[in-house]
Amino acid sequence: MPRTRLTIVLAAAALSGFAAGPTSAQDVVKIGMSFSMTGAGFNAAGRQASAGARLYMQQHGDMVAGKKLELILRDDAGVADNARRIVQEMIVNDKVNILAGGITPTVLGYGQLATQAKIATVVMISGASITTTVSPYYVRTSFILSQSSWIMGDWAAKNGSKRVVTLVNEWAPGTEAETAFKQRFTELGGQIIESIRIPLANPDFAPFLQRIRDLNPDTAFLYFPGTQAGIFAKQFAERGLAASGIKIIGPGDLTDDDVLNTMGDQMLGIVTSHDYSAAHDSSLNKKYVEEFKKANGFRPDFVSVGGYDGMHLIYETLKKTGGKTDGDTLIAAMKGMKWESPRGMMAIDPETRDIIQDIYISKVEKVNGELWNIEFDKFADVKDPLKAKKK
Repeated sequence: MPRTRLTIVLAAAALSGFAAGPTSAQDVVKIGMSFSMTGAGFNAAGRQASAGARLYMQQHGDMVAGKKLELILRDDAGVADNARRIVQEMIVNDKVNILAGGITPTVLGYGQLATQAKIATVVMISGASITTTVSPYYVRTSFILSQSSWIMGDWAAKNGSKRVVTLVNEWAPGTEAETAFKQRFTELGGQIIESIRIPLANPDFAPFLQRIRDLNPDTAFLYFPGTQAGIFAKQFAERGLAASGIKIIGPGDLTDDDVLNTMGDQMLGIVTSHDYSAAHDSSLNKKYVEEFKKANGFRPDFVSVGGYDGMHLIYETLKKTGGKTDGDTLIAAMKGMKWESPRGMMAIDPETRDIIQDIYISKVEKVNGELWNIEFDKFADVKDPLKAKKK
């Protein structure tokens, strides 16, 4: 073969090989997820959020703005030290372009790393108001306990509650839930007759539930992570609170869709406030629940939509930036974005980088033999009330 022709053939082969070969590094957007997939207490959160994120990718493909998206999921077991190490490894070794934030203790622990590396971090699980303040590169698509708790205080005061006992876990989301509820409830004339805090790890609800029964308020406001629902339901039944006449209310963690159907009929009638119910009546949510259950074999909950909407935010932002992934460009593009989610309409507050969303009042009801959170009231476009109070 003449040398000139050989050169052309080799060049064509090289170009063909390049086109068919692996995607180049600059054409891949790596998303690093440090989630609690195992460990006591919060493994369900990582399972739900990662399932929501993967479902979004299944529905929309893994190519955006000419970039191939790659998820890197690591298990931090809900431990802050683990998360810091994992995130540092992802930044240094895996060269991730975007981070996805997990539960509150972990995302609070690596804010400095995200800031120093200038990496946009989409918080998909944490519900503490303080979370987005630890780094200017944090944006939230999950939920905020102060949102739902503030709305619960408003609704309770206007719907017959006068004397309330609060019971929350001793950690940032719990104390923020207590603070928001108490502020709004007392502003509207309600009385808090006692505030009880219990340990986050290995809680024994029984003596505290008995204390509530002894105080005999007209209403008890309760908060704990949904992963503790099984323990609570058992002790709730044992202490007879369902038949006590005391109204039980709280944020939606109290009746988490992931475990609600296993908690028993003593949960019937409990009223909660939250941003999402698997029973939310919209065509988008019906499709979401159907495809989520088909893909995973379990019911989606409010944590799952944090992962799902987190991926939506990443996809739409990359479209806006033309595939640019530097942190400052991504964060600027994310501010003010608005879209319809399975939970309803939502947006990113351009001032706080936090979520603005509808909060629903729901009651546990039995439908076709299963327990569901059935929405019956809505508060539209709710911002974080604790941040609003500081202005």
